[in-house]
Amino acid sequence: MKTYSIANIPGDGVGAEIALEAVKILAAAGDKFGFACKVESYDWGCDYYLKHGEMGPKDKLDTLKGFDAIFLGCIGDAAKVPDHVSLTILLDIRKGFDQYVNLRPIKLYPGVYSPIRTATPESVDFMVVRENTEGEYAGTGGYFKPDQPEGFAYQTAIFSRKGCDRVIRYAFELARSRKGRIEGDQVGMLTNCTKSNALNYSMVYWDKIYREVATGYPDIKQDMALVDAMTMWMVKNPEYFDVVVASNLFGDIITDLGAMLQGGMGFAAGGNINPEKDYPSMFEPIHGSAPKYAGKGVVNPIATIESVRMMLDHLGEAEAAQAVQEAEIKVLEAGAVRTKDMGGTASTAQMGDAVKAALLA
Repeated sequence: MKTYSIANIPGDGVGAEIALEAVKILAAAGDKFGFACKVESYDWGCDYYLKHGEMGPKDKLDTLKGFDAIFLGCIGDAAKVPDHVSLTILLDIRKGFDQYVNLRPIKLYPGVYSPIRTATPESVDFMVVRENTEGEYAGTGGYFKPDQPEGFAYQTAIFSRKGCDRVIRYAFELARSRKGRIEGDQVGMLTNCTKSNALNYSMVYWDKIYREVATGYPDIKQDMALVDAMTMWMVKNPEYFDVVVASNLFGDIITDLGAMLQGGMGFAAGGNINPEKDYPSMFEPIHGSAPKYAGKGVVNPIATIESVRMMLDHLGEAEAAQAVQEAEIKVLEAGAVRTKDMGGTASTAQMGDAVKAALLA
């Protein structure tokens, strides 16, 4: 039997509760499709920081590098540790394992209410590919006399040719794999999310590399949107988009808007991908740690289950991944089990149990 080694980092807040659901669905998928997942858990996060002065041990990357994939629950508890400190563990893993693609599916499932009127299961089904290791989050900068009248801070974005080329190329390949999704088109489409009218070096360079890479994909329709205009079009015409590629900052912003299109943060999952599989990739729900809900069992686990689906797909278990998605759709469309954010009373575990039952049926 094929066995996958999975590192489980529940993290902070509601992380422990949703991590249980991730393990539950992984085990159920393995039982049905003939593979096993050996899961090892690590107590890294804000409580670890309070004890040790760091979010995880110094050798955490050495510990994780032998795993096939990583599940991350959620990180952060500002009442304990400042957010810019707690986030370091996430950035360390993304950069240390060259997880240069942040992949965010934006899909509205039947039976899920979206606060955005134009959003329907037919109109919301696109992917955002976000550059994940450099750009505006490269961490290059400093302070000069910060507490003096003449003080200032500076932060420099890094756009390397290698970094831009590889993430844009990944996005073109993804668009090719989704070819024909947009009604009436026989080609995939890749939208370049940019701001080159104002960022006259970094984003002009990004656009240049987009055009260069595009020459190798004549079968894919090219599109461009300035990030501010794109936020309007995502609301007005979500059905227009197929695959979007964006820099680290812009991708971070537009995917939270995308989460609202798909029904809220409880449905939003993401993958931090090393496409070459030289290092393990990391999968996580996007909703954050929500410390005020910790221990109450009310958080919607669909985002967690979605991240497990993405993990299975990345591991090559495409049939299992599809079955997990079909189980989610069956439960959500039926509407008998609804968590608090959906207007119901079901607990985190009850929603996870419902998806598990549908998966094994």
